[in-house]
Amino acid sequence: MNEHGASMGKVVSLCKSRGFIYPSSEIYGGLSATWDYGPLGVEIKQNIQNAWWKEMVRRHENIVGLDAAVMMHPRTWEASGHVDNFSDPLVDCKKCKSRFREDALQKIWFEKSIDNGVCPECGGELTEARRFNLMFTTQLGPVEDAGNLIYLRPETAQGIFVNFKNVVDTSRVKIPFGIAQVGKAFRNEITTKNFIFRTSEFEQMEMQYFVRPGSEDVAFEEWKTKRMAWYVEHIGIKPERLRLNEHGQKELAHYAKAAFDIEYSYPFGWQELEGIHSRTDYDLKRHGQFCGKEINYLDAETNARYIPYVIETSSGLTRSVLVTLMDAYHEEKLDGKDEMRTVLHLHPQIAPIKVAVFPLVKKDGLSEMARRIEEGLREDFATFYDQGGAIGRRYRRMDEIGTPFCVTIDYETMDNRSVTLRLRDSMEQIRVPIEGIADLIRRETLSYKRS
Repeated sequence: MNEHGASMGKVVSLCKSRGFIYPSSEIYGGLSATWDYGPLGVEIKQNIQNAWWKEMVRRHENIVGLDAAVMMHPRTWEASGHVDNFSDPLVDCKKCKSRFREDALQKIWFEKSIDNGVCPECGGELTEARRFNLMFTTQLGPVEDAGNLIYLRPETAQGIFVNFKNVVDTSRVKIPFGIAQVGKAFRNEITTKNFIFRTSEFEQMEMQYFVRPGSEDVAFEEWKTKRMAWYVEHIGIKPERLRLNEHGQKELAHYAKAAFDIEYSYPFGWQELEGIHSRTDYDLKRHGQFCGKEINYLDAETNARYIPYVIETSSGLTRSVLVTLMDAYHEEKLDGKDEMRTVLHLHPQIAPIKVAVFPLVKKDGLSEMARRIEEGLREDFATFYDQGGAIGRRYRRMDEIGTPFCVTIDYETMDNRSVTLRLRDSMEQIRVPIEGIADLIRRETLSYKRS
């Protein structure tokens, strides 16, 4: 057990059994490093994406959206440096056949106090390092030909950079401004493990923020603060499980002036959740060189023409789903009962189902009344209806998938049009008029704080 109260195995089991995440192509034995999002998983993923989009685009008049193609001209990846630099040195164990990134080995040896030069899994002899390209290739067109070779994008950022002039010319944005997008990316990962933490197909939520040269350091600090706060305030992650980790000079990517990772304390250690990078003018300058036209910006305030500097915030959407589930998972023994309660303390904004509606019993018109209430709530909230089994068991099922509110219709409802609203985290039950349910749910959602 870890500090979250859950092993990775328990979270994986919950995800499979309750319809969050399934192994991909499972009926054929599965496919390594690929996962399918079930009815609850796709909802929680969409809710995180919506919360990010609202925060990054809707609340900023100077940030606009984009949805660039997955397949891009191959010169894009030459200009970005991916063709030359997007590869990892690999080391194999001759004995147990485990495979490691060379840079990761250094960290493992240090953390485990293992002698350098041996396999950390079995102590066997290691091979010399060799390069391994991380980009997937495919063919565009009906004929397989070297001239038709293209790549599946390994990141979404380059779609923003190649559309910089299009956005400036059509959106009347002014420096400083941002371009945001959410989309799939693909990496031929060497080591895929820890559930959906590292996979070959994943989704990113990225924003590139363009600023005047010389003002990038101030913007960099602002976005570090904003992005850390978002995970706590809007996703409900406990702040003590987040930290900022600065990249050393040897760790910096070829385009970066400075970089920090927002890291989360996973069951397997502190690892990246989001990257915040000061990318200088590297990307726009390189694309200008490769396409033969300088990509610059005419500043209406200063009448100067320059290539903007860029601050990047790059968050993994699929990795955010994992963090949300890990952070929310909790087991507790109920007072006075020999029974364990499994609950996901999901922020109501992120929960896949916001409110469940239960008739206490099926008879005497209670189920008909419950259906009418459920239909009304469904206009505003993701709603679930259940009339089977004991009411306590129904509550437990909703706790397990993170439903923050349950509405129970009983005989008193028929007399005075009031219902019981049950709160997931505290298990408190409040008597509420039918007409006041939706407003109370909204207030509770807006004021939500993890205990």
